[in-house]
Amino acid sequence: VYTVEFQKRGLPHAHILLFLTKANKFPDPSDIDKIISAEIPDETSDPYYYEAVKEHMIHDPCGLARKNSPCMVDGKFSKRFPKPFLELTSVDDEGYPRYRRRDNGRHIEKKGVVVHNGFVVPHNRKLLMKYGAHINVEWCNQSRSIKYLFKYVNKGNDRVTASFYQASGDGEPDKPVDEINMFYDCRYVSSCEAAWRLLGYELQYKKPHVQRLSFHLKGEHYVIFEDDDRIDEVISKPTVNESQFLAWMEANKIYPEARKLTYVEAPSKFVWNKTLREWTPRIRERAIARLRYVPPNAGDNFYLRCLVNVIRGATCHEDYMKVDNVQYSSYRDACHAMGLLGDDREYIDGISEASHWASADSLRRMFATLLVSGSLGRPEHVWETCLDFLSDDITYRQRILFNNESLQLSDADKKNLALAEIEHLLRRRGTSLREYPTMHFPDMTSFTTNTNRLILDELSYDRKALSVEH
Repeated sequence: VYTVEFQKRGLPHAHILLFLTKANKFPDPSDIDKIISAEIPDETSDPYYYEAVKEHMIHDPCGLARKNSPCMVDGKFSKRFPKPFLELTSVDDEGYPRYRRRDNGRHIEKKGVVVHNGFVVPHNRKLLMKYGAHINVEWCNQSRSIKYLFKYVNKGNDRVTASFYQASGDGEPDKPVDEINMFYDCRYVSSCEAAWRLLGYELQYKKPHVQRLSFHLKGEHYVIFEDDDRIDEVISKPTVNESQFLAWMEANKIYPEARKLTYVEAPSKFVWNKTLREWTPRIRERAIARLRYVPPNAGDNFYLRCLVNVIRGATCHEDYMKVDNVQYSSYRDACHAMGLLGDDREYIDGISEASHWASADSLRRMFATLLVSGSLGRPEHVWETCLDFLSDDITYRQRILFNNESLQLSDADKKNLALAEIEHLLRRRGTSLREYPTMHFPDMTSFTTNTNRLILDELSYDRKALSVEH
């Protein structure tokens, strides 16, 4: 997956995410060292590599040496450079790598300042030597990286607010200014972006192709028409009773191979033809699919979504309510018969699935909503089962808060902090975790000073640097 974005100050740059095989999912430090380097190379044995790192992969000096550096915010290092020296690469319990940066005496002079390995941006030697450009390469073992990347796909164009006016030079008093009419909400297109689009280059790419599947309750499919279309003409069209979901049921009647697949597996073997509005056997490379997200409190739509993920060969809506040749009267009953709803399973699955694209903060909001609505039979069970998803960003948030990228939290600390976030959300809704006897209550005493922004700002200055300065 990659996306290309344009900054107002320069050329385009890309965010690229590469997926490795399962064998590389949990790498050894030596595996990371083969791909990523965060050290200054030897100038004598590899002079071209040394010059490439010097030119493209050194973080500009900051701190006391250069207080006006762009990365200095309120007198502190916003990018947390220089990094500490480290003899060996390691991967912490959260999956974050800490790259090898040995204190071997190698240095580079950058803008009149001598810098060491702590200022080297992680990179790959082959890519750097091939393209001769700034290419930051990081080892990602967190779903957060994927969510972050897809935000770039959907964030929209650069915007700019502008006003146009003409100064009065004839000595006459200026006319009253109408600030409302002078305001323009514009899209900003740089020369680089204009050229990129004119040449027809891709702005985003993903492989394999991901197809979004629609589904609906019986008789509730969408019918699209223009504003000026006559309703009687719209409902008389032959395609008014057709949809992607209904066409899949028809394919199950025609193709024996289709009956071996669930609806979400359909794109792996079949192609949806929008023109003919039918599914046909796939000839070229496979695709994967996703169903539109439906929250657990959406009723029949949610239960139908659960069923289309597991039932194969359905030729009508009623088949999705049939389990072991027993016809049920509702999708919920069919879900119960298949064991999909036992022990709050639907809510656990809902949170688990949403974790693939939603942030941990969004998941905590969902959990708080389920608590307030009284939807959970055993909220403590859902909490414990989904704790990893609900606390996924806790360590990262604390590292940012305390400006300490090596900060480690115990499982108990992460659980307590996540509970505190839930408590904060519930208090905004006029309730509290204390009203749910089976739920744990966070130890709030540890937050009285640690989360005070004013105190943190006063404590987060580099004492060593200040002692040298003063």
